[in-house]
Amino acid sequence: MPARTGAQLLSGLKDDREIWVGEERVRDVATHPAFEGAAKGLAAVFDLQHEAAADCLFPDPETGEPINVSHMAPRSRADIAHRHRGLRRIAEHTVGVMGRTPDYMNVTYAGFAACIHEWAEHGNEAGAARLVEYQKFLRRRDICLTHTLIHPTNDKSKGELPRLDDDVILRKVGETAHGIVVRGARILATLAPFADELAVYPGRPLPEDGAPFALSFCIPMATPGLRFICRDSFAGSRNRFDHPLSSRFDEQDAFVIFDDVEVPRDRVFIDGDVKTYNTVMTRSWHPNVMQQTMVRAQTKLEFAWGMAAAMADSIGDASPATQQMLGEMWSYSRLAEAAIQAAEANPGEWGNGTLFPDGEPLWALRASVPFWMPKVNEFIKLIGSHNLLATPTWHMMQDQRLRPLIDRYLRGAKGFDAERRVRLFRLAWDYAGSALGTRGELYERFYLTSGARNQQRAHQNAPRDRARAMVDRFLNEPVD
Repeated sequence: MPARTGAQLLSGLKDDREIWVGEERVRDVATHPAFEGAAKGLAAVFDLQHEAAADCLFPDPETGEPINVSHMAPRSRADIAHRHRGLRRIAEHTVGVMGRTPDYMNVTYAGFAACIHEWAEHGNEAGAARLVEYQKFLRRRDICLTHTLIHPTNDKSKGELPRLDDDVILRKVGETAHGIVVRGARILATLAPFADELAVYPGRPLPEDGAPFALSFCIPMATPGLRFICRDSFAGSRNRFDHPLSSRFDEQDAFVIFDDVEVPRDRVFIDGDVKTYNTVMTRSWHPNVMQQTMVRAQTKLEFAWGMAAAMADSIGDASPATQQMLGEMWSYSRLAEAAIQAAEANPGEWGNGTLFPDGEPLWALRASVPFWMPKVNEFIKLIGSHNLLATPTWHMMQDQRLRPLIDRYLRGAKGFDAERRVRLFRLAWDYAGSALGTRGELYERFYLTSGARNQQRAHQNAPRDRARAMVDRFLNEPVD
């Protein structure tokens, strides 16, 4: 089956998945008030791949059917550029607010399959072969896949590595004639209500005795025993005037409980192999998937700068302080773009003819974006000030008594009419100040682990030869 439409995505959500939000189990994700807006927002992403087919689709290498370009394993700079265009189209559609659109996992699993030799080490050939077959299923069915990566935090005083006596962390507890049985919990499954399948793959390294926790597999969302406990909905309302972002882009986050879940053998890619678990995410994964994450981040930064600049224009604010904040926001966006361009211009081969962008510029971005995003939100609030709170609703704008007064007293500078100003500041509030906006800020701080940890890794992974040579020149020169 080639690339799906939005209607096909929504149809696929009608199954027996166990999604909980508020006080109820949701029986129909596509129509429930907490999820309907985001379901339609994600469906629009699936429709987009057909509307922008030249950028978003390419022929399956085996069947020739049109599939999303995020499933591509690049083999040339042209492939990397094509994938960039498709990723950018998706990021522009959601203005980067949806961090887990399906292209994230598509890119991840395309990279896993392209570098399957990394999964086949340490005697894991059978698991690697199953992963290759799963990736074919993923791309040919246009599956919407999400993942749950992190072990729950219960008691940090006991250390960060899983302990064999820990009954919370997801682990293997048995086998059946058809597969394995797993029990425990993981966080967070962003996009869970809207996905077709759930992936579990390696997160933090495990100790040598961590075999029960060394798991990687993919299963349908409606698998018996699989339960998703969602945070509060931030969907606001379905009115796009009042809630222009949260009405369509609240991708949700869920705590995942595996209550003796059977995983079919053909869906198991790592089963107790600690060495494979600890190594497969340390090499090609980063330069591959960071293209998607940073195209999204750069798009979100550019959108935020454009929105903040429009806010300043709407109230005639040309003060030095505001211009400085806008300049800093623009710099973040352009630095991100330059790093992506540098990475894509200097790809490296990772085996089997596969090319991924240069990881070093992407490491620098990964270490910086978690600090830039909260700063951008702060600037939006400072530039907007009280104007972020002076935003009548759509219903107020329709009232015949209020509308003339709103038009008169809430107009902006230089011919900026009241309705456009109201919509602009409602958009800015939804981006930076609403429940969705504050969730987004927290998400950006931690979704690729914390900024502090990424800065540490950036330093640890950085090449040192040139820098050391320049320092050693002065330390080693003879003293007259």
